Amino acid sequence: MIQRNNRILLVEDEAGLVFTLTDLLKAEGYEVIACADAEAAELKLASANPDLILLDVMLPGKSGLDLLRSLRSAGNTIPVLMLTARATPPERVVGLKLGADDYLPKPFDSLELLARIEALLRRSEGHGLANGGGSILGFGDITINPERSEVSRAGQVLPLTLQEYRLLIFMVTHPGKTLSRERLLEEVWGYGSNAASRTIDVHVSSLRQKVEDEPAHPAHIITVRGFGYRFEP
Repeated sequence: MIQRNNRILLVEDEAGLVFTLTDLLKAEGYEVIACADAEAAELKLASANPDLILLDVMLPGKSGLDLLRSLRSAGNTIPVLMLTARATPPERVVGLKLGADDYLPKPFDSLELLARIEALLRRSEGHGLANGGGSILGFGDITINPERSEVSRAGQVLPLTLQEYRLLIFMVTHPGKTLSRERLLEEVWGYGSNAASRTIDVHVSSLRQKVEDEPAHPAHIITVRGFGYRFEP
């Protein structure tokens, strides 16, 4: 169960939307810390220690994508749900490649927003138990330690996002099985998803860059054309 004292950092410069979202989230039992720009959010991150970030793309000064890039470059794997009025496919791809865990275009339905927040928090709080047993997993020079929620390559911890981690765990624990994009969206993202299948492709591409010796010619995360992907240990 999600603890309803989860802390959400809301980074949004539209005052009316900040007011609406703060009321909505507080009514659901969340603690909300609001910032109007990326610089203020960066200052709040260390002291506030939020469980999730709701991040607008279009911000004054440094953009939401810039903030996301800084977070992931620093190895911060906090779940990030992007909010934007310009959720075109190219923009979504950029955000996902930078490490966003989910994307929601404005205007959005409040129930859908809450469902996506719950799904991300549930996975964030439970991802260390994703393989059910806690034993060390691995393939090639990759080691997965579910107890520590860490993936290492030749002893070096990899900066995987939450969804990359969950996607990898799910695939590794279903070796040799062809997994459809629809199933991956349902099992890894956890809602009956309005997310495009392109979401899966972007995360797979990013995972390959981190875990494959030759990402352009993957040996472990195999594309099954017209259907999905298969993991080969």
